[in-house]
Amino acid sequence: MAESAATLTETRTDRRRSVFERLAAWSYRRRWWALALWVLVLVGVTAGAQAVGSDYHNDFSLPGTQSQEAVDTLKRHAPAQAGGTITVVMEHPSGLATPAVKQRVDSMLADIKRSSPHVVDVVSPDMNQGTVSRDGTVGYASVQLDVLDAEMPYADVRDMIATAGRAEGDGLKVALGGEAVRAAEEPESSGGEYMGIFAALVILVILFGSLLAATLPVVIAIFAVGSTVGLVVLASHLASVADFTPPLMMLVGLGVGIDYALLVFSRYRSELVHGADRERAVSIALDTAGRTVFFAACTVVLALIGLVALGLGALQGVALAVALTVLMTMVASLTLLPALLAIFGRRIERRVQRRAAKAKRPEGTAWRRWSEAVQRRPWLSALVALAALLALSIPVLDLRLGFADAGNDDESTSSRQAYDLLARGFGAGFSGPLLVVVDGSQQAAGRLQQALASAQGVAATTPPIPLGSGEVSQVIVFPTTSPQDPATSDLVHRLRDDVLPPLERETGARFLVGGSTAALEDYSETISRRLLLFVLIVIGLSALLLMVVFRSLLIPIKAAILNLLSISAALGVVVLVFQKGALGIQPGPIEAFIPIMIFAIVFGLSMDYEVFLVSRMHEEWQRSHDAPRAIREGMATTGRVVTAAGAIMIVVFGAFVLSPDRMLQQFGLGLAVAIFLDAVVIRCLIVPAVMQLLGARAWWLPRWIDRWLPRARLEHA
Repeated sequence: MAESAATLTETRTDRRRSVFERLAAWSYRRRWWALALWVLVLVGVTAGAQAVGSDYHNDFSLPGTQSQEAVDTLKRHAPAQAGGTITVVMEHPSGLATPAVKQRVDSMLADIKRSSPHVVDVVSPDMNQGTVSRDGTVGYASVQLDVLDAEMPYADVRDMIATAGRAEGDGLKVALGGEAVRAAEEPESSGGEYMGIFAALVILVILFGSLLAATLPVVIAIFAVGSTVGLVVLASHLASVADFTPPLMMLVGLGVGIDYALLVFSRYRSELVHGADRERAVSIALDTAGRTVFFAACTVVLALIGLVALGLGALQGVALAVALTVLMTMVASLTLLPALLAIFGRRIERRVQRRAAKAKRPEGTAWRRWSEAVQRRPWLSALVALAALLALSIPVLDLRLGFADAGNDDESTSSRQAYDLLARGFGAGFSGPLLVVVDGSQQAAGRLQQALASAQGVAATTPPIPLGSGEVSQVIVFPTTSPQDPATSDLVHRLRDDVLPPLERETGARFLVGGSTAALEDYSETISRRLLLFVLIVIGLSALLLMVVFRSLLIPIKAAILNLLSISAALGVVVLVFQKGALGIQPGPIEAFIPIMIFAIVFGLSMDYEVFLVSRMHEEWQRSHDAPRAIREGMATTGRVVTAAGAIMIVVFGAFVLSPDRMLQQFGLGLAVAIFLDAVVIRCLIVPAVMQLLGARAWWLPRWIDRWLPRARLEHA
């Protein structure tokens, strides 16, 4: 390896330097300028973001769906009713009709109506309107808003909750429900990202034996993520950016930022050990590991941009923000890291050389032996590992997409208490009613109510409620089952496909099934329909890129299959824990966009490890054309780094499992498990085993494809 490093150094002078080498030279020689530019960017965007504040907005609109058409119809004919609704649920063992209780309830509702300028009307509980339970102990009032739930100020909602709390006592229980209430009660961050950073720093110190060297990847991640968060805060005033975007950006940015910087720094350290001077080591590191980082980042960004093409409003802003985060971490790894290596290079080099001198055996010896053991029994290693991945993937067959509702909230929250009170007084379906909009005559609306009242799965309906000028009305339908129950999804389809079409033909009216439960069903179905096309596009582009850089047909196919296996196994674990309730977690659906986001991010990160490992194998293959030796040397030089990088990603992503937010918990667990399987099971077992079985065929490419493909390389020439 020392000879190869010397040969690389000698041959660099007789060829034109690559873009990565020129970038390394600029960052190294103008180190203070590079650092100053990054400090200026970080301070500037952070100051700007703090000055203007954020304007996050959750856009769950889905043009072309029936639930969205119902919302649009309400906006045209009755704008006031198109806003959100907060439900005030009350319970008293003596009954709500008791004069003393009724007076307290009326006074409280009057205070709630005055608590926010966005309250249009408050409809008190009424036995004749079906808003009081049969035994009279539970009832609910509807607070109609002139804005959507996502646009309701948190402060106003918290004032309503406080007003309800003051009315409680002497047997009266009051709780508020609705999406606006759930958003206002969302707990603060648990600090999982800071725990992840600390754990990553510990791993880096163990890996490099130096606090200074360990700190550099963390600094890169902080600069990149901090700058991107500020940019997204500013962008939230110009485009729809969901309020759950920043935590996702930090989760991905910290993991990816540390990972990318680690790969570059690790190659830099390796070149120092083999005799290169500091500037040369930076140049070679960027021209090899830097290319890997660039390729991997482009793969993630392409996958995330593909999400934008799916046309899912809430997901588009998230995808672009996370893509920008990955892009910024890549740029920081290729510009800021070389500058920091130039500034602290002398101290780092001394530490690296001292540790190398103390080493009792050549670096990579253990990984070389591991590779030899796997290569001796390739079929056993591959089949056992594949069986484990397939077993973990089985629960994915029962994957049910949806969104958590108040039934998944903590029991101490007002939204959960309202959910439980409604279920106790009226049945499980009252927390997620369907809203059927009637675009037609009142006679048609009356026929609709009769048909709905006798439909299977319907517990109760309200009388038709005329809206606006009376051309449009609505009927509220309460299912017999809870919003997350698959039977409720079946009811939505049964109404749309079987119950309402014949009635539309008879009356000439248009019936639209909407409401939050139906909208979430439409959202989940839209993702499911478009998921296959998205996956095929991402796999196709990634396989094409691998084919270009490795001039191989089988390696891209192997990489695509193994990446899919790691992702499906990770999603299987998520289903086991969050959908089936393993480990004591309350069962519920998997957040609809979690699988597609995990796929986009993990596929790119898996390609990162794939390229880093296989490119080193390719280097040795081009020198010796000895396939077993290429596998062995590739594992020896990258196994330690890939495992450490995977460990860092696992602790960073895994720390978000401690978040109080269910969506972040699912995201963190899915990413952590996927990276664990990819870095340990796939890279340490399956890849060397499969490469051994393929032998020289691994680098085969038909001549006609070779002539057609453009030329690109990851190795340092």
